[in-house]
Amino acid sequence: MASNFITTADGVRLRYTQEGPASGPAVVFVPGWVTTAAHFRKQVDALKSKYRVTTYDHRGHGASDKPAFGYRVTRLAADLDALLTALDVRGATLVGHSMGVSVVLAYWDLFVVSRRARVARVVLADQPARMTADPGWTAAQRADAGCMMESEAAYGLAGALRGADWRPALEALTASFFTPGVAPDDLAWTVAEQTRTPLDSAAALLLDHAFMDWRDVVPRVDVPALVVGCRASIFPVSGAEWMAAQIPGARLVVFEKEEGGSHFMYWENPDKFNKMLEEFLAE
Repeated sequence: MASNFITTADGVRLRYTQEGPASGPAVVFVPGWVTTAAHFRKQVDALKSKYRVTTYDHRGHGASDKPAFGYRVTRLAADLDALLTALDVRGATLVGHSMGVSVVLAYWDLFVVSRRARVARVVLADQPARMTADPGWTAAQRADAGCMMESEAAYGLAGALRGADWRPALEALTASFFTPGVAPDDLAWTVAEQTRTPLDSAAALLLDHAFMDWRDVVPRVDVPALVVGCRASIFPVSGAEWMAAQIPGARLVVFEKEEGGSHFMYWENPDKFNKMLEEFLAE
C-alpha cells in the first residue's frame, strides 16, 4: 500500500493511500464526517486487484494535518480537487459516503473544469440534499430533501461535542449510525477513529455540513450515478429516492434493515456494497 501526502494551496498536508495496478480504472473514496480512509478498508480489499483505489483523510481527520481553519464543506471540496490534480487522476469514479457526498457535490458545483476532465461517474451513499429542515417547508418538501433534524438539534449536537460530556454524545450519535446489533469492537474502533479529529473542528464542520442545501446541484450531475439509501439509516430513504429521480439515468439501491442497512452500510454489509459497486463500475 502506497501512503503519502499532498499539500494544499493553503499549506495543509493531506494523507492518502493508493492500492491496485497503476493502469487500473481509478476509484476514489471520499469519507464522511469524522471518518477516515481506514473506514473503506473492506472496499479497498475487494477492488484493489483490478482498480487503482485511492483513499484519503480530510483535513483535521486521521493522519492528515489538523489546522485551526478550513472546516467547511467547500474547503474540503477544494482539498479533493487538490488531491485529484496532484495525483493526476482521470476517468475516476468518486465514491462519497455521508458528508463525503456533500464534498462530491460541492466539488461538482465549484470545480467544473476539473470534474469534466477527471470524473467519469459518482456514487452517492446515504446523504440527503439537506440535513436540517427549513421551518417553512411542507412535509413533502422535508421528505424529498431527506431532512433528519431541526436546526436547533444541529446546534445542540455541536454544543455537546464542545462540552465536558462530549464522549457520551459522540458515542450515542455513532451508535445511531449502525444497526442495533453492531459488534462492540466495531463501535469502539469507529469512535477511536472519530476522536482523531479535534472536537472543536468536528463541531464546526458538522454545523457547516448540516445547513448545506444541494437541491440545485443534484440535477446537474451529468455522469452515470449510483445513489444508495438505507432503511435503518438516520436519513430517510425518501431523500435518496428524490436524489436518484433528479439525476438522469441514475440507479438507486436500497439496503433493507435486515441487510445491515444502516448509515454505515458499507461496513455492516460489505458483500452487498462491494458487489453493487463492482457491477456499477463494470457498466
